[in-house]
Amino acid sequence: MTYDTSNIFAKMLRGEIPCNKVYEDTFALAFHDIAPAAPVHILVIPKGEYRNFAEFSTHATPEMLQGFFVSIEKIAAQQKLNDYRLISNNGAGVGQSVQHFHVHILAGKPMGKLLP
Repeated sequence: MTYDTSNIFAKMLRGEIPCNKVYEDTFALAFHDIAPAAPVHILVIPKGEYRNFAEFSTHATPEMLQGFFVSIEKIAAQQKLNDYRLISNNGAGVGQSVQHFHVHILAGKPMGKLLP
């Protein structure tokens, strides 16, 4: 399977679709989720063609891997988040709805256990 350059996140990265941006650097673009599951719900996407975490972790350069995850911490600090949850799905069978690797930052309410 190849990367679909017409997915919504690819279009956001190219500036074809607007987003409510909260952060951007060489490695990542972050924006508010349009259907938030928590008071703070930010999506972070890498600047590259990676369909899921498996592709990102095996094909991204070490600089991209480090830069992306450092960007997540910068976003949390910028948003003044002390307690937050990171979620990433790898594949449609577990809920990945956009085939571009992304991480959800969730915060702003008690969340309890990860799974019921």
